[in-house]
Amino acid sequence: MSEKRLKAWGNNRAGQLGDGTWTDFRTTATTVLGLTSAEVVKIAAGGSGAATGHGLALLTDRTVQSWGANGSGQLGDGTVFSHNAPGQVVNLSDATGIAAGGAHSLALLADQSVVAWGRNNYGQLGNAANMDSSVPVRVEGLNKVIAIAAGLNHSLALREDGTVWAWGYNINGQLGDGTSASRNVASPVSGLAGVTQVAAGASHNLALVGPPGNGGVVMAWGYNATGQLGDNSTLTRYTPVKTQDAWSGEVSRITAGANHSMAVTGSDHSLHTWGQNTSGQLGDGTTDYQITPVSVPGLTGVQLVAGGREHTVVLLGDNTVRSWGSNGFGQLGNGTTTDSSTPVTTQTAPTGVDKIAAPVGGDFSLAN
Repeated sequence: MSEKRLKAWGNNRAGQLGDGTWTDFRTTATTVLGLTSAEVVKIAAGGSGAATGHGLALLTDRTVQSWGANGSGQLGDGTVFSHNAPGQVVNLSDATGIAAGGAHSLALLADQSVVAWGRNNYGQLGNAANMDSSVPVRVEGLNKVIAIAAGLNHSLALREDGTVWAWGYNINGQLGDGTSASRNVASPVSGLAGVTQVAAGASHNLALVGPPGNGGVVMAWGYNATGQLGDNSTLTRYTPVKTQDAWSGEVSRITAGANHSMAVTGSDHSLHTWGQNTSGQLGDGTTDYQITPVSVPGLTGVQLVAGGREHTVVLLGDNTVRSWGSNGFGQLGNGTTTDSSTPVTTQTAPTGVDKIAAPVGGDFSLAN
């Protein structure tokens, strides 16, 4: 039996599929070079438009591999040259978590500190500066971190005390501190405690308050023009507000795409979505945006969710993948370039997937 490999599909204009080519796009899964599934612990995908995109893979030895667009140093290899195959992030050997934004990347370290690299025009690296860095730099004043997330131009960290810290671009309140002033150092999100999960969209964020699967209130803040905060409005919020509960049972997982949001709920692990729906990325069979959560019909057993610029990817309990939304670059992986407002089967080949990723501002997907 051949060794299982990390797979990618969709847009490849910047080499973000990592298969050693610059092929424009692929509508079914291609193999990311040099990385076996067994050595890949976590994956992340970033991007900020059709001409960009980069991938990250955390390996069992706690190093990180990166590939794709690199104009701002988001690959962390000391250069600004794009690469169509994985290479190692320099000066990084004790990573335990990764996240990818529009053109910047984050890594959580074993000592619970955070490092970042790539674009820094809005302070999204959190190092008290605004200069890009092609190598990892330490996020200032941040410790005891247990989870990280990256938006288009901002970053989040969840600390072990249940507070959330944010830095970077803030014109739409994505830092949640009650202002619209961007910050190049981490500051606490106002009024949040007891948080157990965080997720970052392009310019909005979600936080799960309370233990997953045992309660769980979804809070949201930031840009809201298409209802991505789920609070029955389209008002931008500069501090967290409660997403309207539209589900029975508990919330076990939250995820954000560029301008849409998702929650896995109930004992049957069904999926609720809300926000922008231009390309059918909510999966409810329409292209109407929703300002409160709606159910994805007929979909249960959802284990993981990933949100792209205008598409959504889910991993089911049988280790197969479904996708929906925009598909102009083949990011749904079903062999076509036709958008779908309902779930379609992604041809991941081979089956047995246990990790998925999609870029919050991009048009490709990863599975391992």
